[in-house]
Amino acid sequence: MRNTGWRKPTPGLEVAQQLAQAGEQVAVPKTRAFVAVKRVGVHIGLKAPDIMLLDTLAAFTQAQDWEEGQRPIVWPSNGYLMEQTGFSLSALKRHARRLAEKGVIAFKDSPNGKRWGRRNAAGVIIEAYGFDLSPLSARTEEFEALHADLQAERELCRRLKRQITVARRMIRARIDAALSGNLGGSWGQFEEFFADLLERLPKTINVSEKLEQLLACFQQLQERVETAYLEAAIADPVRDRCTQSSVQMAIDCERMNPKEAIFEPHIKTTIRLNPVASNSPGNDEVSKSTSSATTQNCTDAAIDAWVAEIREKRRALDLPTIMQACPEFASWARDMGGFVKDWSDLHRIAGQLRPMIGISARAWELAQDRLGSQIATAAFVLVFEKHSAGEIVSPSGYLRGMVVKAGSGALHLERSFYGRLGARAA
Repeated sequence: MRNTGWRKPTPGLEVAQQLAQAGEQVAVPKTRAFVAVKRVGVHIGLKAPDIMLLDTLAAFTQAQDWEEGQRPIVWPSNGYLMEQTGFSLSALKRHARRLAEKGVIAFKDSPNGKRWGRRNAAGVIIEAYGFDLSPLSARTEEFEALHADLQAERELCRRLKRQITVARRMIRARIDAALSGNLGGSWGQFEEFFADLLERLPKTINVSEKLEQLLACFQQLQERVETAYLEAAIADPVRDRCTQSSVQMAIDCERMNPKEAIFEPHIKTTIRLNPVASNSPGNDEVSKSTSSATTQNCTDAAIDAWVAEIREKRRALDLPTIMQACPEFASWARDMGGFVKDWSDLHRIAGQLRPMIGISARAWELAQDRLGSQIATAAFVLVFEKHSAGEIVSPSGYLRGMVVKAGSGALHLERSFYGRLGARAA
């Protein structure tokens, strides 16, 4: 028998008790309930250690505990929970109370304050006092609906960000083309307006209403710049055709590949396309013909530069690609350590999140030994994302399978990440 201690009642704990009673009236599989709460954990105020404790408690439940008329109550000792999570006793109590205050678990205390329970021969709980996970059953549909709303908001924000990026780059291209072509007009004033908008543009923002307001401002400025550019072009028809063709190619490339747009407002886009070195015969002939000032050559150089850039991006995995392909992990990473600036930060966060999804220390060490720190970290990010999406139920086993694939040369992480990017953009 284990001592749970006494606690002061609060409105949050009372709500948790009501949710536990409601959860007893529904049947929800454990996997579905935990996927639902993990997807919205950050939004409802849970932290990574809270989820770790919740996973530890869930390990004590059995399938029949989640059936209608039953309650998934667990009664592990504080000593065991401290050993499994690495928490101190005060931290353990703090995280357990936060789970209860957020309506994720409830406390079921015995009259004498002891934590204990009994099962019958069939494994059904007949009497138990401890941590009651029934609120999860009661709130699964609520969490799933919230996740759908959050996903819709995120997708809307991503679409607005892409539209802002396209408008921003087209404005930049038109202003640069006008200045390089010495066209008449208030281009200095447009530059000031543009710079002011860029200063008002935060690096990270996920509120669609604010993004819609900023997009409207950029589109209004774009319309004014386009009108001024056309008027100046009509007044001064003699312009450098090569420059105009390069500008149009840059704009066309942006339209063709909007998902490659990066939401970084202070990076300046230039219309001068640098030559790309290559060993292919086709590119040698293009480089030999660059002395010609025809529009076709400028267009070919722009296409070659764009294609080379895309190929270079896909040769190796980089942090931006991984974070964009795995938004759920990126969200947790931001909450755990703020800005991820290099692979060292990503590896540190992976180590912190590993226990949360049930990957054993042995499996993690094996992955790093066989794959190397960087590839193992990228593999973990992919496993975390798939587990959060409910695509896999055994993260530790899945990671071991990836190690086996790597040994036979069948592991292609870049395909997985770019595949997820493509699915999100579809």
